[in-house]
Parts: sequence; structure tokens; C-alpha cells
Amino acid sequence: MHRYTAICLLFCLSGCGLDVASSAATGAATKAEEIKQAEKTKEQFQQRLEAATQAAQQQQQEAEKAANP
Repeated sequence: MHRYTAICLLFCLSGCGLDVASSAATGAATKAEEIKQAEKTKEQFQQRLEAATQAAQQQQQEAEKAANP
């Protein structure tokens, strides 16, 4: 009887371990996707910032040309 109980307990505990491991893997995959999205957002922000900086420089150059004919 003790052997049967030990076997049942072993199966129950091993099932819990698998559930925890799969949850951890799912959580890691979710975090990896979040990191990819954050990197995309960062790249888009940097591109917009560079475009805005270039536009501001052009406007400044045009204003200087207009002020000094």
C-alpha cells in the first residue's frame, strides 16, 4: 500500500513540476516578445527624432539665408 501511495504522490508532484516549467517557458516567451516590441518602438522613436532634428536644422539654415541675403 505504501508503494502505491508513493507512486501516486510521485506522479502528482511530477505533474506540478511540468506545469510550473511550462508556465515559466510561456512567461519567458512573452517577455522576449515584449523586448522585441520595445526595441522596435525605440528604433522608430530614434528615426523620428533624427527626422525632426534634420528638419529643424534645415529650417534654421533657411532662416539664416533669408536673414543674410
